[in-house]
Amino acid sequence: MSTLSAGQIGRYKKIVCAYSGGLDTSVMIPWLRENYGAEIITYTGDLGQGDDLAKIKAKALNTGAVAAEVDDLQERFVHEFIWPAVKAGALYEGQYPLHTALGRPLLARRLVEVARAHGADAIAHGCTGKGNDQVRFEVTAQALAPDIGVVAPLREWDMLTREDEVDYAFARGIPVPITREKPYSIDQNLWGCAIECGEMEDLWTEPPADAWQMTKDPIEAPRGSTEVVIGFEHGIPVSVDGVALGGVALIRQLNELAGHYGVGRIDMVENRVVGLKSREVYEAPGASLIHMAHTELERVCLDRATFNYMRRVSQDFANIIYDGVWFGPLRESLSAFVDQANKPINGVVRLRVSAGRAIVTGRKSPTSLYDDGLATYSHGDTFDRTAAVGFLKLYGLPYRTVASVRRKNGDDPLAR
Repeated sequence: MSTLSAGQIGRYKKIVCAYSGGLDTSVMIPWLRENYGAEIITYTGDLGQGDDLAKIKAKALNTGAVAAEVDDLQERFVHEFIWPAVKAGALYEGQYPLHTALGRPLLARRLVEVARAHGADAIAHGCTGKGNDQVRFEVTAQALAPDIGVVAPLREWDMLTREDEVDYAFARGIPVPITREKPYSIDQNLWGCAIECGEMEDLWTEPPADAWQMTKDPIEAPRGSTEVVIGFEHGIPVSVDGVALGGVALIRQLNELAGHYGVGRIDMVENRVVGLKSREVYEAPGASLIHMAHTELERVCLDRATFNYMRRVSQDFANIIYDGVWFGPLRESLSAFVDQANKPINGVVRLRVSAGRAIVTGRKSPTSLYDDGLATYSHGDTFDRTAAVGFLKLYGLPYRTVASVRRKNGDDPLAR
């Protein structure tokens, strides 16, 4: 493989590299050393991806890193990023719970913090030139540490395909977690899993069975169904079936339950930040149940105007996360509104989970705005039906006025 111009040598003395141990980052360590001549420090954040972090750290050191930092970020991930997104109802383009996108600002923040601690003058990431993650890492770095340089090897090297990277790794004796036969890119954390590349780039091709990581094929799911009750306080899930759980344990339990029934598979064509469309395959078993239950409590506990306004905020909040501008003024301002709107979101929601689907079957809340007396059509009805006459006169007044003016000008709606 060709190297960069000699001008790159010595440009940075020390680079902190975001490191997962996957294909791209495995190749990055030797490539950065060969092309920049810098000391390489790796940083790995544990977001609940289930990797053997001790093994990843050893691999980084064995392939040329002078130091390898590893953090357990699961609690921070849940409380500082996942729960705010849940409270906002953030689903990108109505489907994607943003598990990868939510993890990036936290990882990027820690990346620049580690760079500061080690006196590094640059960070590096393994994002592609047409992906979303380059935006999330680099905009976060600019927002938090604008003086630190950024290196993006996948935008610079001449390896144009993942197969080229596999060959590069094999030539240097670097073990990689994929093969030419299964060139999937898998990004998994506590909140979900993203799977792309390979044959799935053909929009007509169904994702292969071996691509899925967190969910059972609904065809192979248990027969029948099971019920689960999720409890919320101020918009945050706090219990499952009446048992209080911390955030990490709660998500893991719901991932296992929903994944066992094949719930949470998402296959969508989405609009990337850089302007192109991409076929994305996601798994979000626990996230699917939590978002469904949270939205149901919103229906019960929020007044009509706030509920409808939250739908607009949800879209804006999801776009902020997806677009990589978490550390910006708009997200901070929207979070203040979201926190206030979620104060009455308290109670429990019952869901029935079966093969490939989940439905709401019950809801209870001490802050419910549902009034039996107003809603019932049976005995005990407290609604004043006579008030509807005056209401309808006022509600229909603008339309009656428009119709009168049109008729005077020879535009009778019935004559059209």
